[in-house]
Formats: sequence, structure tokens, C-alpha cells
Amino acid sequence: MIAARFLSKTGLAFVVMAALSACVPDQAMIDAGLAKPPEPKPVAGAYISTMDSGFALPALPEEEIPAQFRRQEVYFPTAEVPGTIIINPAEKTLHYVTGPNAAIRYGIAVGRAGFEWSGVAQVTEKKPWPTWTPPPEMIARDPKLAKWEKGQPGGLTNPLGARAIYLTTNGVDYGYRIHGTPEWKSIGRNASSGCIRMINQDVIDLYNRVQGGEKVVVLNADGSYPTRLVLPPPAPKPKKAAPAPVVVPAAMPAFTPALSGVPTALQAPAVAPAPTAPAAATPATGTTTTP
Repeated sequence: MIAARFLSKTGLAFVVMAALSACVPDQAMIDAGLAKPPEPKPVAGAYISTMDSGFALPALPEEEIPAQFRRQEVYFPTAEVPGTIIINPAEKTLHYVTGPNAAIRYGIAVGRAGFEWSGVAQVTEKKPWPTWTPPPEMIARDPKLAKWEKGQPGGLTNPLGARAIYLTTNGVDYGYRIHGTPEWKSIGRNASSGCIRMINQDVIDLYNRVQGGEKVVVLNADGSYPTRLVLPPPAPKPKKAAPAPVVVPAAMPAFTPALSGVPTALQAPAVAPAPTAPAAATPATGTTTTP
């Protein structure tokens, strides 16, 4: 009897300890504070040099990438289905949901002040090494970009990086993309014009997971779930300069200049105006007659 009780207690303890040491603890135990969520698991070799479509992506010094922005498998409780992309602008992270309470986390750069947005979108297209065409308003802010008004070919210096994932909301393309960047040190900052920037190696990894049609959620600035699409205010249009008034010179009075070096007596006399003929008399009957 004593042995049975001992085995029963040890068996229960073993079950509890097994649950506590499991790779993915039971959610109820985590919620109850009886277990801790698993630690993030960095992806080995995420930032090595690689050849991609003829372009040599350089290796990145992983130690210079803040730990929270390196690609890693993380515990991520959410009601969203696998394949959903959840972007948290405040934390500068993008989560790709892979299963129950699990996701791949990537570091990102988001829109700088005046370019923030939130809402729900959908993946409608994706392109490798895309052409980048700056919009007219961007060229107006930086005239040096005019050389790319017809499009900058894909390449290592292209601002869209190695991949671009195109987003629309209710069938409308507002110009937002998830894309790579050669400026990997901008990750973790508010640096873009509204697009979501990723390290090139990371955007290639995400690109390979995305099939099209996935739901993309961009959280509000406070981390709450968006209930509507919130876009940045439109940039004010530059005011056109008022046309300069046309100045009409005043009429100069008529005069007859004296001839230089000619005696006054030899100068032509001024021509007097012809006398005006007297008006014809008007008969008493009130009718006008001609002479």
C-alpha cells in the first residue's frame, strides 16, 4: 500500500516535471504561472554570405544586429492561423505564424514620423530583385532621385533589396511593401516611407514561406489590434507662386523736342490743329439735316 502510494506520488511528480520541461509547455500552465514560455531559438547561419540570382549577398556581422532583431523561432500566442503575418511597429518586429503559439520573428524598420500606418492587408504579389520606381512626391522631396523616374533595376543597391512582397487592402494598393534593404543597420528604427524593411537574408526567408493571399496585420502604435485602416495624412501640396503683376507704363505727354544745334528760327513751326467746322443748325421741327 505504501509502495503504491509512493509510486502514485512519484508518477504524478514525473508528469508535472515532464510538462514543465516540455519544449512547448501547456498554455494553461503558462497562463496559470506554473510554467515559463520557451526561450527564443535563434536560427543558425541566418546571415551568412550567399549567391542569389547572380547577386552575391554579403555576410552580416551577427553580433552587430541587436538580439531581439535577429531571426529566431519564438513562443507567440495568437488566435491567427498559420501563415498570418503580424507586424508590431512599436517593437519593430514581424512575426510569421507557424503553428499554435509559435512563430518566426524578424527584426524590421518601419515608417518614420508622418509615414506610420496600421490596418489589415493581404499579400497579392511578390517579386525577386524588384525594380524600384520612386513616386513623384518622393522625387519632389529629393530631386536626386529623378534619375530613377523610369525605374531602378534590381540589384544590391536597390532600395527594395532582394525581395518585395506587395500588399493591398480591400483590393486597393496604397504603395506599401514588405521588402529587403541594403541598409541593414536601419533595422529597429523608424526609417522608411511607410514600407516594412527587412534584412535581405530575412526577406528571402519570408518570401520563401509566403505563397500569396496571406493576411497581414499591422498593429496600432500602442500594440493594439487595428479595427480599421489608418493611413498617414497626405503631404501638403506646394503652393504655386502668384504670377508677377504686369506693369503698364503711364502714357507720356506729347511734345516736340528741339533740334540740337539748329537755330530756333530755322526749326519747323508747330502745326496748329485744324479748326473745327461749326455745327449745322437744327430746324425747329427737330430733324437733323446735312449741309
